[in-house]
Amino acid sequence: MNITMLQGKIHRATVSDANLNYVGSITIDTELIEASGMRIGQKVDIVDVNNGERFSTYVISGKRGSRDICLNGAAARKVHVGDKIIIIAYASMSFEEADSYKPKVVIVDEDNNIVECYEGLE
Repeated sequence: MNITMLQGKIHRATVSDANLNYVGSITIDTELIEASGMRIGQKVDIVDVNNGERFSTYVISGKRGSRDICLNGAAARKVHVGDKIIIIAYASMSFEEADSYKPKVVIVDEDNNIVECYEGLE
C-alpha cells in the first residue's frame, strides 16, 4: 500500500504573471523547481493565500534566475499578479519510505528570491 505525502513546496511565492492565452500549467523559475525537488510535468496544488483558491495544475520550467511564477491557461483566472501562493507537490510512497522521507521546503521573499531551504516539517 502507498500513501500520498508532501514531496516539496515553495512557500508564499508571488505571482509575477497570469497568461490566459496558454495551454495550461504553472511556469516556475528552474532554480526554484530544483530547490523544491519538483519535476517538470509534475502535478502540483496551488493555494492562493489572498483569495483562498485551491487548484491543481502541472509544472513547466521557466527561465533560470528570472524568479517567474506565472499561472497559465484557465488557472490564470484564479489568481492576480501580486498574489501570494503556495505551490505544493506530492509523491506516492510506501509507508516505509514515508517514515524517513523529508520534504523540501523553499521559502521565498517578495521577489521570489530564495530566503531559506530546508528538509522536513519539524
